[in-house]
Amino acid sequence: MNTIDFRLPVRTSAALALTLGSLVLATPVPAHATGGGEGRASAVVLRTGLDVSLLNKTIEVPLKTTLNEVRAPGGSRTAGETALEVKLDGVEKGQPVSVLKADVATATATVAAGRAEGATHLLHARLHVPGLPLLSLVEVQDVTSKAVCAAGARPSASSNLLGAVTVLGKKLTLTTGGPTRVAVPGVGEVSLDLSSTRTTSRTAAATALRLRVSVNPLKLNVAEVSGEVTLAESTCETPSPVSITPQTVSADPELAETGGSSRTGYVVGGAVALLAVGGVGVARARRG
Repeated sequence: MNTIDFRLPVRTSAALALTLGSLVLATPVPAHATGGGEGRASAVVLRTGLDVSLLNKTIEVPLKTTLNEVRAPGGSRTAGETALEVKLDGVEKGQPVSVLKADVATATATVAAGRAEGATHLLHARLHVPGLPLLSLVEVQDVTSKAVCAAGARPSASSNLLGAVTVLGKKLTLTTGGPTRVAVPGVGEVSLDLSSTRTTSRTAAATALRLRVSVNPLKLNVAEVSGEVTLAESTCETPSPVSITPQTVSADPELAETGGSSRTGYVVGGAVALLAVGGVGVARARRG
């Protein structure tokens, strides 16, 4: 009987051992979580962007302010106030201008547990502009807005005006079919948008009342007040979902040359296992 003694060259065996050791090393490691943003929410009771022009437009005075504006996360998350006064030099004889007075004026913005929400509430509110100290630009009884963005659900937005709405002394019945215009001779004109809401796949916004103002009373040294006023606005953005990304660790291609890395132990283990299997195979071949 002829006996064939089959031996792998030492260099070939070592190289093969390192290759298989590397395959053992390229095993999955625990997945890594990404994403999970907190989301955002905001609310504001009043925002004005008005330009006040004195007689003959010799002086331009901007009236840009907010009441109870809150944001989350970060910053103030709740606010409550009943009156806002803005003093404009040279307007109404230098006296403070009470832009908004209300029995209740609150705004809330919260982000927690995969949910972002903004909400506002106005009760018995009266809005004034320079030049009309005795006549309210608008009066509302009960105004609310709300925007809710929860993970896994469609964002929602709602706004409501309950009770009567009075503009420049005229009581109105508002509809959602489009803007309502009110003109008063010798005073000016106001255009109102009622209960505006907007939603996307991740955001929502609600505004109870938006007014475009053009008032020219020609009194108290005020020639014109124009711009935009927003009442009871709320917004939100849905928190980002947490995504799981599996990861693998591949072998270091220079491991055989450098002989060291944080994964050397895995390679050595693979090489030892391969040499053991190879030794068994050689022994069986000799017995054959």
